[in-house]
Amino acid sequence: MEESEILLRNAMEHHGSVVYRLALCRMQSIQDAEDVYQDVFLRLLDQDTSDWDEEHLRAWLLRCTVNRCCDLHRFRLRRPVLALADLPEMAAPDSGAAELWDAVARLPEKLRIPIHLYYAEGYSTEEIAGLLDIPAATVRTRLRRARKRLRDTLGGDDHEEERISRFDRADPAPRRAE
Repeated sequence: MEESEILLRNAMEHHGSVVYRLALCRMQSIQDAEDVYQDVFLRLLDQDTSDWDEEHLRAWLLRCTVNRCCDLHRFRLRRPVLALADLPEMAAPDSGAAELWDAVARLPEKLRIPIHLYYAEGYSTEEIAGLLDIPAATVRTRLRRARKRLRDTLGGDDHEEERISRFDRADPAPRRAE
């Protein structure tokens, strides 16, 4: 076994419970405490611990745990996280939305992914094109085909696609009179 692996195993065995309890106390979440625990011991691998005694190691682990907890709190302040159950449209979808997303789930992957990215995630067709590494025109075609399939599956009005597809384009062309 390598020296750093031995140090890590010993540190986890002797101080792991202290690190975990402190992280759990600070974070109030088992998942976050486990993340902090993992990060602290991964950071230990990057340290030069050759002249550390047991007390120095313990103090460093506790300080690192507190710092990592503060980092996560700061991150959450800048980017609040909502639980999936807190999202009203996801937690208790009405029957229409549930039926729609069931129909979306039955679409082939090449049609389902653009529909999800466009409607659920709010990406533009150009952004989806960049994510999928395909032309924007292909994204618009796939969205149109997916809408047609969904309309056929769910029974929608034929004029809805015209209204929606008019707003798909980044630079909408003027519509000619019919």
